[in-house]
Amino acid sequence: MSENKIAVNLILKKLSESTEKVKSRAQKASEVLLSPLNTEISTTPYDVVYEEDRVKLKYYKPSKVKFKIPLLVVYALINRETMLDLQPGRSVVQNFLDSGLEVYMVDWGYPTRKDRYLTIDDHVNGYMENIVNFIRKKHNIPKVHLMGICMGGAFSVMYSALHPEKIKNLITTVTPTNFHTDKGLLHVWMKNSKAFMMSDAYGNMPADIMNLGFLLLNPARLMIDKYVGFFENVDNKDFVENFIRMEKWIFDSPDVPGETFRQFITDGYQKNLLIQSKMELNGKRVDLKKITMPVLNFYGKFDHLVPPEACNLLTQKVGSKDIEDICLDTGHIGIYVSSKCQREFAPKILQWLKAREDEGVAVKKTVRRRTASKTMAKVGALVMAAAAK
Repeated sequence: MSENKIAVNLILKKLSESTEKVKSRAQKASEVLLSPLNTEISTTPYDVVYEEDRVKLKYYKPSKVKFKIPLLVVYALINRETMLDLQPGRSVVQNFLDSGLEVYMVDWGYPTRKDRYLTIDDHVNGYMENIVNFIRKKHNIPKVHLMGICMGGAFSVMYSALHPEKIKNLITTVTPTNFHTDKGLLHVWMKNSKAFMMSDAYGNMPADIMNLGFLLLNPARLMIDKYVGFFENVDNKDFVENFIRMEKWIFDSPDVPGETFRQFITDGYQKNLLIQSKMELNGKRVDLKKITMPVLNFYGKFDHLVPPEACNLLTQKVGSKDIEDICLDTGHIGIYVSSKCQREFAPKILQWLKAREDEGVAVKKTVRRRTASKTMAKVGALVMAAAAK
């Protein structure tokens, strides 16, 4: 019987090579971490053109205006609107500007103790109403384009139902409107939460507590995998800079006014009033059938915060006949920052708005699309190229 022999020299050679690679990576990682890093976010220039209490309105002006109507973007009260301008090369705002679209974006600011009793109505029929009227007056136009994101998308749906005469086109992205689903763990938790007790205890809902809750929705990925990924790429300067930008955004979270938080949980997650057209703001019913303007509805196939089932009923409930659903193969944040979605998301919006700016433009009455078109990026690129001429 032959005796198996261990190739000790080969093992030692491999160990030596691995040691050298580790030393080389460690040296490069040290150079990256000790070098000046560009981690600024929201670098696209803007002017603050309107202020009310803690709320500011940012205005981004393109070098050449090519759209007749500006776009108002309403972000969620949770986290910051800077996600749409996270970094050069991956900025939804810059993509809009490059195609000549004027952009207004709501900065909800940071609530203080005096804001704890502000309601959803105060945000929708107060701040949003005043901002829309400001833009209409400034541009001398009867209607604006409106784009809402997540909780801000729900606010935009409410506003469009209550003030349809002021909205030309409505775009919703990762917007929860149907809360009667168990697909996302957040929905399960919120159905059983005591929102009134939390608002009574804290006043405003603390951002740190909400961030902890979001991390616990997927702890393996959000608290372990991403930091493992960081150490695996710590010698890559671009990766490190992008990682820090995202961490800055994640932990730059305002508190949420206590009464708004309580109402959003009870009327939304627990009673599911919005999708049933049973929600009321200051005694006025939010009737989705009054949303008769065109509606473009984006959501993410792998969104663990606002799953597709929480978004995809909206277009079936509104009164508009010009509706379109687009489900992108991404998560809650990837829709704005992933390279693939950058080629699909903003170009599609620009194409869609351009086709509907003029009254009488022929558009399909009903479009129901559950997955992103393979040609969307090509079509969007052609539209953007044409607009640049």
